[in-house]
Amino acid sequence: MVSPDRLLAFAALSFLIIVIPGPSVLFVVGRALSRGRRAALTTVAGNTLGSYVLVVAVAAGVGAVVERSAVVFTALKLAGAAYLVHLGVRAWRERGCLRAAFAGDAGAGHDRRRTFWEGFTVGVTNPKTIVFFAAVLPQFADRDRGGVAVQMLVLGLVFNAVALACDSLWGLLAATTRDWFARSPRRLSAVGGAGGLAMIGLGVTVAVTGRRD
Repeated sequence: MVSPDRLLAFAALSFLIIVIPGPSVLFVVGRALSRGRRAALTTVAGNTLGSYVLVVAVAAGVGAVVERSAVVFTALKLAGAAYLVHLGVRAWRERGCLRAAFAGDAGAGHDRRRTFWEGFTVGVTNPKTIVFFAAVLPQFADRDRGGVAVQMLVLGLVFNAVALACDSLWGLLAATTRDWFARSPRRLSAVGGAGGLAMIGLGVTVAVTGRRD
């Protein structure tokens, strides 16, 4: 198992990285503005599960392949970026329907499942996260203790627990702002559109940054 000092050090590093708003936070905020509190929290849950799948992949050695291959890295990055833009465009188009969704049950049945899997897809196609895990997790695993893969899985749980708490807080704060805008259909439509534009901008940013030679 991971020694307590390494576990605490990794938890502190994870907090410092996660607390600064990044792609995951911006995505959750965009969903909170366009869909509301329940959708934001469902997105966080899906994103967290997707992120942990990356941890499992890194522990199994797949992360090193992505990190070293410019082609695989770029393909994964562009797939994630395209999906973010797709979600943003859809949020923009649906901005006029937000008032009815807000008044009703916007998180029922199929919508909750779809929102969860959308968050999962974004989480599991985040190349920056898999590169971070591939570069950092092995450094905190103590090879003298054995069970390196298990240690990385435990460290990944710590990272995702911190991310779950921080991202949920961001989503709740953004949804609270949306609640205020909901008092006016026009303002709610505007903030829903802003959430869609934020996701489109995030997708474009992911696509054009972090290029590999």
